[in-house]
Amino acid sequence: MQRTVVVISAGLGVPSSTRMLADQMGAEVVSQLQALGVTVALDVIDLRNYATDIANNMVSGYAGPALADVVKRVEAADAMIAVTPTFSASYSGLFKSFFDVLDPKFLDGMPVFFGATGGSSRHSLVLDMAIRPLFSYLRAHTMPTAIYASPEDWGGSGSNTLENRISQGSGELAAILAIGATAGAAPEAVLPADHKEKRAQRERNEMTSLPFEQLLAQTQRR
Repeated sequence: MQRTVVVISAGLGVPSSTRMLADQMGAEVVSQLQALGVTVALDVIDLRNYATDIANNMVSGYAGPALADVVKRVEAADAMIAVTPTFSASYSGLFKSFFDVLDPKFLDGMPVFFGATGGSSRHSLVLDMAIRPLFSYLRAHTMPTAIYASPEDWGGSGSNTLENRISQGSGELAAILAIGATAGAAPEAVLPADHKEKRAQRERNEMTSLPFEQLLAQTQRR
């Protein structure tokens, strides 16, 4: 069984330290999953390429073809890596706007390994004061370890290096994704609180409890 991990980078520049961090996190997740015998595909999404589409969706409520395709890729993923630059002690507006246009149920139960970049280590609290609450509200399954990278973290040394922290967080995500994906695993072995099954079950429940007019409208939208 192959796992798909969607990588969301909200970096604005080219090159971008945010994209660099997202790439390192993704590469380490792939490495650790491969060591466990699990095939994984990374689907990298640079939000800067869809900034106009996201803004248009915010004001019109309509996702254009390019953004609609991105939403489908998120919906289909088994897990997410999400990285944002830090602005004014919080996530970027582009990062937040993207999650505002997503249907919240897409993230319900999804394993998420997240990180942030910033110009100073003083902003590291962004991980637990802003980003983790956002994903908790969306009912995502966040990893215990989150990654913050300031300029002094790149190429650092010691026991708490950026590479070591990425390795730890990647191991947490890999352990979850490896459940049920290794050869010989029991057919009933699935991701803990599998977010796709939870979403499907909720939709089935909603479909059976809606009044006829709403049920018909839901069916037509499908």
